[in-house]
Amino acid sequence: MFQDSRGPIEEFDFGEFTIAGKKHRKGKGAGKDVRVIGTDVSEWEERKGHLLTPDMITGVYKRGIEVLIIGNGVHGLLECPAKVREKIVAKGIRDVRVLPTPDACREYNRLFHEGHKVALLAHGTC
Repeated sequence: MFQDSRGPIEEFDFGEFTIAGKKHRKGKGAGKDVRVIGTDVSEWEERKGHLLTPDMITGVYKRGIEVLIIGNGVHGLLECPAKVREKIVAKGIRDVRVLPTPDACREYNRLFHEGHKVALLAHGTC
């Protein structure tokens, strides 16, 4: 679905990320839903269901993030309502982009290599 040897996200396939040389999927690494800032990866455990709420957006505030990319799943089934985007902007992240996860990975890498302070919250399935 997605490959980029430059990284930091090197590969994404349904439910599995390879980031900075490490695999993440259900039961391994940070799991199938990830939070990425720079080359740091952690589990995005707050994501539940397929409708984002403001309390699911964690670990990205007060870190100087310019752009937050939300990977809403392989098929784009994770919904991000306007009120959630508005709360993110109100908390200081001016640019919020919601994309299918393969495209979100591509956009994250592009912005990372351009020198932007970017974060990714990505749902690895659906």
